[in-house]
Amino acid sequence: MYDVNKVRADFPILAREVNGQPLTYLDNGASAQKPQAVIDAVTRGYDNEYANVHRGLHYLSNLSTDRYEAVRGIIARFLNAGSEDEIILNSGTTEGINMVAYSWAAPRMVEGDEIVLSTMEHHANIVPWHFLRERQGVRLVWVDPEPDGSLDPAKVLAAITPRTRLVAVTHCSNVLGTVVDVKTIVAGAHDKGVPVLVDGSQGAVHMKVDVQDIGADFYPITGHKLYGPSGSGAIYVRAERLAEMQPFMGGGDMIREVTKDAVSYADPPMKFEAGTPAIVPTIGLGVALEYLMDLGMDNVAAHEARLASYARERFKALNWLNIQGDAPGKAAIFSMTVEGGAHAHDISTILDKKGIAVRAGHHCAQPLMEHLGVPATARASFALYNTEAEVDRLVEGLELCHRLFS
Repeated sequence: MYDVNKVRADFPILAREVNGQPLTYLDNGASAQKPQAVIDAVTRGYDNEYANVHRGLHYLSNLSTDRYEAVRGIIARFLNAGSEDEIILNSGTTEGINMVAYSWAAPRMVEGDEIVLSTMEHHANIVPWHFLRERQGVRLVWVDPEPDGSLDPAKVLAAITPRTRLVAVTHCSNVLGTVVDVKTIVAGAHDKGVPVLVDGSQGAVHMKVDVQDIGADFYPITGHKLYGPSGSGAIYVRAERLAEMQPFMGGGDMIREVTKDAVSYADPPMKFEAGTPAIVPTIGLGVALEYLMDLGMDNVAAHEARLASYARERFKALNWLNIQGDAPGKAAIFSMTVEGGAHAHDISTILDKKGIAVRAGHHCAQPLMEHLGVPATARASFALYNTEAEVDRLVEGLELCHRLFS
């Protein structure tokens, strides 16, 4: 039985007040709060165990190395990767996608080659491909979502041509909460000989992920959205793709030997991990993922589905509230506008006075905002520790916004 009150007790920040009101934290899509276990691991890592990894022979270096490298296996279990050697540790999804752009895509794409994207993508899964458009003449091909915010796999696959070299698509929209049928997209793209990058920043947070079942070639995740520290993350890269990639960052740790005349590289994944990493944040990420696996991602998904259903019913009674996207099975992410002239920033400011934290703006998804015909939205994104009572507080805050602007 999922006990949300017990879960909440694991997150010390949830006991605080903001503006004299109990904190209702609904900005999880941007960054999630941290359980005490993660906070303790980070504190311990700095106050009692810190040293640089891999190169030292002393006790603390060996201890840090063991804790750090253990995270690779934890991530492999969390994503059900075939091997921990398919896990590259990094600072998060943005670095992961840029690595794919520089290490895999740029060396094999020429002018006129195409990348298929959905209009729902976060800028992190857009801007690296614009680099290739600007610098190499690669063409970006866009697939719009349906009116309900869903993404039709058939339309994505229909956009593939003989010049398509990659499909890059989100697993779960950070704006609409749409869960994309990436397994169907991957299978269809592979039938046409096209690899697929699936942006897992939101997907891995809200559901159990099996990268082998999905079949993705690339699947990046971000630690701070997964209840871990900022600056931590990883990307799963299928072994076949790893063999095709060249390093794009050079430095310590990613080399086998360096001379004045030549350089040879370490085997993957170390080949793609240059320099001193985010040691303690990565250790904290491992603790966060173990926390999630102990809770059970199926249990987390079921709890959030109940919250989403309850919120949807409460929102239906507010005929002046516009929710962007209502695809079947969407995650508990709601982007909204209020009729009467309230800007998203007004909504966020008013809610903040009630202790309610939401996001306001374009959410790093400007092409989607343009498609929706809105300059910005206020976004309430729910997490494993949120409650129906917090949905009620949000509704009360939105009702205040409506009264003030009507």
